[in-house]
Order: sequence, then C-alpha cells, then structure tokens
Amino acid sequence: MAHLELIEVSKTYGAVRAVDRVSLAIAQGERVALLGPSGCGKTTTLNLIAGFLLPEGGTIRIAGRDVARVPAHRRNAGMVFQSYALFTHLTVADNVAFGLRMRRVPVAERARRVGEALALVRLEGLGNRYPRQLSGGQQQRVALARALVIHPAILLLDEPLSNLDAKLRQEMRMELVEILENVGITTIFVTHDQEEALGLSDRVAVMNEGRVEQVGTPSEVYEEPATPFVAKFLGESNVLFGRVLTGGTGEIVCVVDGGHRLRSDRRADIRPGDRVEIIIRAERVQFTERPAGLANSFPVTLEHVLYLGGDIRYLARLGEHRLIGVEKNRGDGKVLKPGQAIHVEWAARETLVAPVR
Repeated sequence: MAHLELIEVSKTYGAVRAVDRVSLAIAQGERVALLGPSGCGKTTTLNLIAGFLLPEGGTIRIAGRDVARVPAHRRNAGMVFQSYALFTHLTVADNVAFGLRMRRVPVAERARRVGEALALVRLEGLGNRYPRQLSGGQQQRVALARALVIHPAILLLDEPLSNLDAKLRQEMRMELVEILENVGITTIFVTHDQEEALGLSDRVAVMNEGRVEQVGTPSEVYEEPATPFVAKFLGESNVLFGRVLTGGTGEIVCVVDGGHRLRSDRRADIRPGDRVEIIIRAERVQFTERPAGLANSFPVTLEHVLYLGGDIRYLARLGEHRLIGVEKNRGDGKVLKPGQAIHVEWAARETLVAPVR
C-alpha cells in the first residue's frame, strides 16, 4: 500500500489549471522529487499535500487516510520552506521546539527531542544562537530539524537548497541524503534543479503544465525519457527537425535540412513522411579527429570551444543545425581547436525521434 497517494488531484486558479488530474503513489520511506520548470505545478502539488491549498477534485491519502479536506495542522506533515521561515526572535532550540510546544509536549520530553533533532542535523552546541548568527547551510539544517522533531508521517521540502551558493549546495546535498537515509521518512521535495532531483531521490516525477509527464528512477527518466519534453528538459540536448524516410519498427532513418540522414534504433510511433524532432543529449555526442564508425557520423568544422575546467564544450554546425557536445576534461591537453576539420558522431540508440505536435 502506498504511504502517500494522490488520485486525479486537480487545482485551478481562474482559467489556469495549475494541477491537472495528477496521480502519484509513494511508498513508505521513499524519496520522490517533483521536478519541472517554473509554473509547472510542482509547488502547488506540494501545497495540496501539505494542506495549505484545497483541491477542486481528487483524493489525497496519507497512510490510507483521505486528508484532502483535513486542515494542514492535522495532517502530521513536516514542512521545510524555501525561505526556511525561521523565527528571528527565537533561538535555534526554541525554533526547533516550536511545533512541540504547539502540541503541548512536556518540557523534559521537548528538551530531549530538540537535542536529538539538533544532533541529527549536526548542530549540537548551537541551540542558544539566533538564526542571524548562522550560515545559510546551518539555517537550512535548523529548518529541517524543526520539521523532523515532531516525528511527521511525511516530510515536505520546497526548493530546500535553492538559497545556498553552488559550493554549499553540493555539500548540503550529500548531508541531506545522509540525514534522510537515517530517518527513513517518506519525503517529497520540489526542485527545478535537475542534479538535485536526480541525486536526492529514489524516483523523480517530471511535471509540465500541471501534469506528470513521467515517473521513474533517476536513471529511467534520464536514459529512457517517455516524452520529448522529458528528453529536452533533463540534461542538455541537441534538437533537430526533419522528416522520416523509413521507420516505425527496426531502424528509423530521418533526413534533416541539408540532406543529412540520421539513424535511430529506438522504437517510436511514427510513419514515413512524418515531421519529427530529433533529440540527442550533448554528452553523448562525440567530436573526434578519428571517427569510430558509429551509426551517425558526419564531417564538420568546429566553430567554438569553451573550456569550463572539468568540462569541455564543443560547438559545430551540421548544415543549418547547431550541434553541442560536452566531454570531461581528461587533463591530457588534447583539446580540439576552433576551425579544425573533425567528425561528429553518436550511436543510433542515442537518437530519440518524436513526432512534431
């Protein structure tokens, strides 16, 4: 049985359907990311689960109980807000204890649980400080401790790392994984950061225009995207347009502007003559002086090279189309040069073909 279940949940704002018949089942202890661009409905979905908004239709169950019309304070959900929402006039310990005081937990028990929560997020000894005396990462951990100390049935995180700088975000990502694994609580978090969603979750629900486009493990949604939107939203992709020459079953051959023929061995619901978009992830495109004879291999002239430290980005044109490739910097100094005549190539399985709608 799912620990948290959404069945055909909808929410509208005037003429805008922010959440459009969303269904999602989350197991006990599972971590699920709601991932998508701004305005896709992920935060509205989180607020519906929390009880801050009421749905126009559908069912929300927590541990088998329908809570769609239950007030937020009776859902036993812990929430970490994007802004952390700490009380600036209260100490760290008092911030963490706030939910326990509202539940009239006895003083001794309250003190014990606050100490355990601060130890869990590695803030022992900082209970007497005020939020203004803490770093951004420490404030984030106080907010997490405050949510966990009430022993909630589910934990909800709204863009938990978005207020941190890039380096601290990387560090906190690892800490958050360790904390959530230790507590084993059912967790749903909202993010527009793909690395955060893929790195923190057991499964990812990719949302677009109020709907769930695909739910799967991080590797499933990345390697086997169910829709063109998922393929283009996750990672960085090259998108070309063309027409199908042969395909439907077996090898698909498409022709793009300039007459280049692109091959795919993925299944697709297309027929010869269909107008299609062709999607290839940037890190699967190879720029090389010595082609390996992959199914898609074309001579090009390299236009631009961007040195980004850990990565090298290459840009070339295939007829009217721009192709970007990203490879790891191996540190051997073998970086291609702009203006160099090279080959661009990729395997047939890396070509995703979808009809233009």
